[in-house]
Amino acid sequence: MSLKYTEDHEWIQLEGDIAVVGITHHAQDALGDVVFVDLPEVGKLLVQKDIAGVVESVKAAADVFMPVSGEVTEVNEELRNDPSLANSDPLGKGWFFKVKLSAPDEVDALLDETGYTQFTAG
Repeated sequence: MSLKYTEDHEWIQLEGDIAVVGITHHAQDALGDVVFVDLPEVGKLLVQKDIAGVVESVKAAADVFMPVSGEVTEVNEELRNDPSLANSDPLGKGWFFKVKLSAPDEVDALLDETGYTQFTAG
């Protein structure tokens, strides 16, 4: 499955019933150099739109929202140790956390790449 996006500039990619979550190229471009990330606790149950973490850059701090409801199963410790991965590889090594979906149908309401591109252009 391809990536899905939120209007809050998170992306998700499904791996079965697990969603990998990160911030988009657009978000990291707007933030500038990322210097710190606050990631959720493994085992934490969050619902869609909850604040899951924070990303801080030299310009600003921004909340990272849950794109879908579920339980955090893993966080990217490499990102915690090297926040610049959110800039250098936001869709790869710069992922933030993984979530076991509790409401898989929420994915259907997220934007596809075309929709997200149109949203960020407007």
